[in-house]
Amino acid sequence: MRKRGRKFAAARAQVAVDRAYTIEEAVPLVQKVKFAKFDETVELSLKLGVDPKHADQMVRGTVVLPHGLGKSKRVAAIAGGEKQKEAQEAGADVVGGDDLVEKIQGGFMDFDAVVATPDMMRSVGKLGKVLGPRGLMPNPKTGTVSVDIAKAIKEIKAGKVEFRVDKTGIIHAPVGKASFATDSLVANTHALVDSIVKAKPAAAKGKYLKSVTLSSTMGPGVRIDTTHIDVAVKH
Repeated sequence: MRKRGRKFAAARAQVAVDRAYTIEEAVPLVQKVKFAKFDETVELSLKLGVDPKHADQMVRGTVVLPHGLGKSKRVAAIAGGEKQKEAQEAGADVVGGDDLVEKIQGGFMDFDAVVATPDMMRSVGKLGKVLGPRGLMPNPKTGTVSVDIAKAIKEIKAGKVEFRVDKTGIIHAPVGKASFATDSLVANTHALVDSIVKAKPAAAKGKYLKSVTLSSTMGPGVRIDTTHIDVAVKH
């Protein structure tokens, strides 16, 4: 088990272990107890009452956070013809067709997200082993495979976040930086939680949100009270 330092212990002592906080209470607390010298990312972790081994209980989706993530992602666009021009005008950092596919196969990875047009997916399929393990493979379900490639790029640049439950039933997703205004982080957190609630599979039975925790990169977790969120789930 990793040994925690004194700074972490001091931060942890400021978080009550016997209570759950509202999102409005948790966000400023996470900002208060952060101690790293860099601008830490604030992340939400949700344990869901689903069994990801069953396809009808998979939870996956995207949300455009109202206040972004604090850093514009570098987007690679794989398209052909006029769609390449659309991608460039929309702000894509790298644009190409089969030439870009070959470049990525050769080791080029100077991007944070990849979008593609449907007609290029035959070529993009060759990148499964390269992009798949990194979570960068374009997918229609997340809006990264689209005829409207300009819209896909703009959403990613605006702070679009993809979430997906892992094999243990947990979702980890960022909601911003610790330096954000508290109201902005609160709004981003609500937006992410709302999207995950709306993505509840019909096949999921029992309590959907088993636990929700907010934390910064190096800081302790702050447990979120799911009572008010459960009401939204039921409705």
